[in-house]
Amino acid sequence: MTAVIEATNVAKGWGSTHVLTDLTFSVGTGLTGLLGSNGAGKTTLIKMVLGLHDRDQGNLLVLGTDPEEAGPELRMRIGFAPEHHHLPEDVNAADLVRHIAELHGIPKQIATERASDMLWEVGLGEERFRPIGTMSTGQRQRVKLAQAIAHDPSLVVLDEPTDGLDPVQRDEMLGLIRRIGSEFGIDMLLSSHRLVEVEQVCDNVVIIGDGVVKRSGALSDLSGADLGYIVSVDDKSDELAAQLRTAGYDVNITIDGDVLVDGNQAALAVRNVVATLGVGLRRFEPRRVTLEDVYLAEASETGAA
Repeated sequence: MTAVIEATNVAKGWGSTHVLTDLTFSVGTGLTGLLGSNGAGKTTLIKMVLGLHDRDQGNLLVLGTDPEEAGPELRMRIGFAPEHHHLPEDVNAADLVRHIAELHGIPKQIATERASDMLWEVGLGEERFRPIGTMSTGQRQRVKLAQAIAHDPSLVVLDEPTDGLDPVQRDEMLGLIRRIGSEFGIDMLLSSHRLVEVEQVCDNVVIIGDGVVKRSGALSDLSGADLGYIVSVDDKSDELAAQLRTAGYDVNITIDGDVLVDGNQAALAVRNVVATLGVGLRRFEPRRVTLEDVYLAEASETGAA
């Protein structure tokens, strides 16, 4: 797997404040989620990727280049959508996107065409000549996405691209990001503190916390394993759980009455107990590790330490 971003023992702090202490990870092609709580250091890492912050130690390669040594040249190959919404209010969307494309070396006429095309791609074709100050938060997020892709970058970095959006707008934006990354063949790094967003659209994930990388890799590798089974019966959930515990299995009951049985060897025991109780079986399926399970497990280990 080609490394789009590769970090080894990277650290960054200011004075006595250590934000990142020892980051080691590799980001491959596709859409990668950079996950961590607010204040975990995601934005600091992004600024080092862009060559805007020098690191205190370690090695960092972005698209095969050290951002400290070739920051301006590297930034020509990267699209960036910042978290903030402070865009020039009296400038229309088309002019802003064209201007950013020109800053990345695109000739004016081509930049004008690209701006129009990309604003159509993000759903703002008919709104492209509106002043940005008259646009909603959702529309501004789309303008930021359009300017990030207008110069045909090799890598796009999105810092909290769903900030300020309602659930419907959030799903639409995530779907748009996924489609653009796939159709244009652009590798993307999506920074978020929302587990569900990363799990919904990303191929890979890097989880940071306490200044280090907690977990990283393909989502399918991190969250695909079986935990056990989810069992739903018409009646006697408590008796089902009790008999499975007697048989040596760890069992929990959800607020909805589903029985969660740990262990991927529990299938036969579940079937036998259900038959003995004479109850109807409504649901019986594997319970797989989710990104939330991985994240909470890392948080639990940190707390225990």
